[in-house]
Amino acid sequence: MNGLINYVSCGAFWTGLLVRAPDLLRHRRDPYLRAICAVLGLAGLCFFLGAPPTVGAINRLSGVPNLAAPLTYAAITAYCAASQVLVVHWRGGPGVRRTARRWLLAYLCVLAGIAVTFALGDTPVERRTDLDTYYATTPYIAQMIVLYLVAHLAAVTVTAVSSLRWARRVRGGLRVGLTLMGAGALCGAGYSLAKLVAVAARWSGRDWSALGTTVSPAAAGLGALLTVTGVLAPLVTPRVTRWRRARRTYARLAPLERALDDLLVRRTLRLPRPRLASPAARLVWRQTSIHNALSHLDAYFDRGLFDRTRAFALETTADAQWAEAAAWAAVIVTAVRDEADPGRVPPTHGSGRLLGRVPGPAGLVRIADALAGTAPADPVPDSTPDLAPAPVMPGPPAARSGMPAGTARTGAGSGAV
Repeated sequence: MNGLINYVSCGAFWTGLLVRAPDLLRHRRDPYLRAICAVLGLAGLCFFLGAPPTVGAINRLSGVPNLAAPLTYAAITAYCAASQVLVVHWRGGPGVRRTARRWLLAYLCVLAGIAVTFALGDTPVERRTDLDTYYATTPYIAQMIVLYLVAHLAAVTVTAVSSLRWARRVRGGLRVGLTLMGAGALCGAGYSLAKLVAVAARWSGRDWSALGTTVSPAAAGLGALLTVTGVLAPLVTPRVTRWRRARRTYARLAPLERALDDLLVRRTLRLPRPRLASPAARLVWRQTSIHNALSHLDAYFDRGLFDRTRAFALETTADAQWAEAAAWAAVIVTAVRDEADPGRVPPTHGSGRLLGRVPGPAGLVRIADALAGTAPADPVPDSTPDLAPAPVMPGPPAARSGMPAGTARTGAGSGAV
């Protein structure tokens, strides 16, 4: 009687609505967003109105026994209409608006039927949880109960079939979301079916009211959880994928940063480590530190060593990108050693100035793989977005410019790193 399942389910739906609300504010004319926000809002309202404490409050404040019942049924019917409009927009094609209007008109008729049958019927005894079975044989009230249950069953069945059918045609987060929404709609069908069976049992003289008071709320609560998760999945999945990719790339860059660690510490080229940062922010921090070190080492890069190493690796592996990475690894290790030697001065002829072909984000990962002695089994796209900012040089020794972020240029016929 405390309505915990109802209020938790209501909170879940309205949380999903809050997450979707910014998109709706930015795209007010998008019919799909309007429909999905209406579904979330009305579904939460159904659970709120159906909670026993809310039922008691409505009945007490209105002075009409069981007035909460037609209000809840009306909310369920409005939810059904929004669901059908959402499905229509999913399907698309010609006549979307016309089909949506027909569904709305049909459910407006259901709303009118609920209002009329409740007005004609008589429900003198307040029932907060088992009104469906208690009044299943009462004239007009029985028709109202069957009307809203059949309307709800039709809506969730169409939603489930459409969601699961569409899920087979898509991939990624959208497929996960549609599958979860389809499963949630199936649970909604379980809610209606359990209540219809309990009502039919009452018609035959049996008391199966437990189906309506225990099974139905549980099915509805599970359906709410699955539906909200399905709505949010397409929003969350891309972000989680980006975080996983950033975390994996961050880990793969560790050998390259370790090779540059002494230089980064001595020359104070490493920026402060971000705290409580996202994987993408930590990746930017590591990439920036690496770029700062490479900029400082520019004068120590041995172009001859680069060309010889690259030619040998290319002849051995026939992989231009791997050969380029191996050449960079060789000159970086040599440049770090030469720069640490106090008696060593930067070469002035025939060496240095390799940063015109600085490796991009994917190239840095391949260099780190080369330093680790492993082939890059999981390539990182060269088009990795916003993960390689222009280097920020914290000290005078590294005050160099002209390092393009996220680009990679090589010599003729060598390919990008």
